[in-house]
Amino acid sequence: MGQDKAHIVHAGKPRLAHTVDLLAPLVDKVWVSVRKDQPADPLRDAYPQITDRDDDAGPVAGILAALESEPGVDWLVVAVDLPNLDTRTVTNLLEQATDERFTAYRSSHDGLPEPLCALYRAGALPVIRSFVDEGIVCPRKILIRSDAELLEQPNPRALDNINTPEDLREAGLAAPAR
Repeated sequence: MGQDKAHIVHAGKPRLAHTVDLLAPLVDKVWVSVRKDQPADPLRDAYPQITDRDDDAGPVAGILAALESEPGVDWLVVAVDLPNLDTRTVTNLLEQATDERFTAYRSSHDGLPEPLCALYRAGALPVIRSFVDEGIVCPRKILIRSDAELLEQPNPRALDNINTPEDLREAGLAAPAR
């Protein structure tokens, strides 16, 4: 993307603030996952944070840090780059979640798990850690190989993400001020 997705403006506020506001009424507490170089960022600093412990592991670093920080807690993991995410999609995931270690949506594009709008149960830590120890750091591959419970999305566009400047334009979002 070439820019920090958390700072992309959506509906008059940064994506991070929009995502936190969406999740706050639905969960007990919202945490923001940060890399080791991000805690002092003024936008992120406004929220409780969990700092990644594994450098260069991508999104799985945040998932591991959350599970390790509160081992007895189930974690709803949501990416900041989902401009179409809505309350119905999150609520449905929470209501339909099973006792499986992982409950996620099936992608409306390719049928594979959507790992960045998913529920990671407290017991998932050793499973994820074993994959990471084997060099598998892609959350999608972890869910594929772990027999995750996959749900159909109530809103097929809810989990469309923004990865390129073209995606940004198509979503009608503004780039952060420089």
